[in-house]
Amino acid sequence: MWGLLAKKVGMTQVFNAEGNLIPVTVIRIDGNTVIAQKETEKDGYSALLLGVDDVKPSRVNKPDAGQYPEGIAPKKHIKEFRDFSKECKVGDVIGVELFEGCRYIDVTGISKGKGFQGVVRRYKFGGGRATHGSKFHREPGSTGQSTYPHKTFKNVKLPGRMGREQITTLSLKVVQLDKEKNLLLVNGAVPGVNKGLVLVRPAVKKQRA
Repeated sequence: MWGLLAKKVGMTQVFNAEGNLIPVTVIRIDGNTVIAQKETEKDGYSALLLGVDDVKPSRVNKPDAGQYPEGIAPKKHIKEFRDFSKECKVGDVIGVELFEGCRYIDVTGISKGKGFQGVVRRYKFGGGRATHGSKFHREPGSTGQSTYPHKTFKNVKLPGRMGREQITTLSLKVVQLDKEKNLLLVNGAVPGVNKGLVLVRPAVKKQRA
């Protein structure tokens, strides 16, 4: 399996060959630099360490800077991909051309944060009557026991922080691939905010070609 780090740009719409208007999410895949290569004989497993977005060397401490080979600038985001099926070597820059011929992809990202929310919005609770005189509108209701044991059990659905969780959207159809602008246009919603970091890989549940 293989994948690349990318950024969600936003949404737009394009026409297909039949003239139908299709809404798409735009993903920009900047060059992923191969920082290190793990080998089974030496490290116990096979993997590739990729990085994107250069940062100033002055902003990187010595332990972090020590993992970058000579001639490769420190990166803001790095990710290790185990059993990378494509042939690469340290210093190579991998781009959107890797997805040429790939029809469906999976995208992993951090969803948008919704802040502190109640049970109606967080878990779709129905709540009580909205009529006059009702004393139960949007409250969560009883959370404990009337008799022994006098406690609230774990995993009870209560108000709390909503969103900002890792989400993977499966089997998004690739509508268009633009090598010149390093763009990947997919049909469907991609988790995260605009300009947010996402991980793009071939779909595990659908054929690549």
